Amino acid sequence: MLKEILVIDDNPDIRLLVSNILKEKNFLVRTAANYDQAVFEINKKLPDLAIVDIKLDKPDKDGIDLLKLIIKKNKSTPVIMISGHATVKIAIEAIKIGAYEFIEKPFSREKILNYVNRALESSELKKERDIIENKLFHSFELIGKSPAIIKVKKIIDKLSTSDSRVLISGPTGTGKELVARKIHKNSSRSKEPFVIINAALLKEKTYARELFGEEFEDGNISFGALERANKGTLLIDEVSEIPYETQINVLRVLIDQKFKRLNGSKDIRVNIRLIASTSKNLREMVKINKFREDLYHRLNVMPIELTSLNSRTEDIPLLIKYFKEKLSEINGVHQAKIDMNNDNLYTYNWPGNVRELRNLVERITILSANEDEDNINKLINDILNPSSTIDRNSNLLEKSFTSPLKEAREHFEKEYLVTQLKKNHGNISKTADFIGMERSALHRKLKSLGIKGIN
Repeated sequence: MLKEILVIDDNPDIRLLVSNILKEKNFLVRTAANYDQAVFEINKKLPDLAIVDIKLDKPDKDGIDLLKLIIKKNKSTPVIMISGHATVKIAIEAIKIGAYEFIEKPFSREKILNYVNRALESSELKKERDIIENKLFHSFELIGKSPAIIKVKKIIDKLSTSDSRVLISGPTGTGKELVARKIHKNSSRSKEPFVIINAALLKEKTYARELFGEEFEDGNISFGALERANKGTLLIDEVSEIPYETQINVLRVLIDQKFKRLNGSKDIRVNIRLIASTSKNLREMVKINKFREDLYHRLNVMPIELTSLNSRTEDIPLLIKYFKEKLSEINGVHQAKIDMNNDNLYTYNWPGNVRELRNLVERITILSANEDEDNINKLINDILNPSSTIDRNSNLLEKSFTSPLKEAREHFEKEYLVTQLKKNHGNISKTADFIGMERSALHRKLKSLGIKGIN
């Protein structure tokens, strides 16, 4: 597809020169001769790249203002600034705001083409990287048949007709961001921005700037997450990490739907849906005065709780099958031959939850080309090296050597039967067939050992 370039310059000779150079290389070219025409063209349709002169016809508006407008609409659109009499300060300011490059007039045909090609190539690479990075979240589904996952799916469906705030809680790696994206995708705001701010990754002094933005003395503006998410959805990941003194400002935005940028005097009105996520217990944090109770209640309108993977082991085969298909597609390789009966997949504690399982499948997919199932099983066991299982087995051996024979045998039988039930997703008949036991006899054995239904 041909790339479209917008050339903005009040000098007709420069416009004609640059346009002809670009057309010779089969670029589609639009032009604007003044500030108002430029605004019209930008609002009509963003180009793939813009070439903008600093000085235009308006004394109070120039190319820097157009740069800000383009960046606000789409920060990924590359902008090359040109000028015949700009200062170093202006050039630095343009780059700081987001210009790809600054070129002084006069410039050669080779120079302008070089910068245009590099800017477009850089833009394409960034788009490809963004697609790859977001592919798991945008194309992957919430996989599972466990009661916990079925419940979450039903809540997401109900939220499609609602604009309620949502608080997603659960251990790290359980899919909180994926759930937030699904809620946004199913909502009436799906065509609007989905913005993420990870409170756990910010420095204490930058929370307010990242949320509300900042105005500088030279007139530059840094747009915060609230403003970028206007009309769409804002996910505050690890909301528990927002400093206590900043939480009141977040609460005020939820109440008033407006705020001021840092160093700003003008109210900025926004219409956003707020989703918050946390791996900590906010209710406990409220009790010890680490999180504001009034903010907690404002966020917790619709709670969603994601459980750890080791509490829903029946979902492991489904997740592995799904990740095998998707990851082989993404990486362009054959699907890995993973044995679903490998005990370690069910006895491993999965501290990283679904994210860790996905990473395991990806490693196996990449590393196990042309390997047979036995070698892949060995590779899985080597990767997991489940210390939790080793510790549990060590404890079991210790109990065996220090307990009477009957008690030691019961310890072993209980451990063995729980593992087999998990592998068969709690199915009594399949477990009985596998271990060579009558179904009724297995029921009696489970009852005698105090083993209740395994989901």
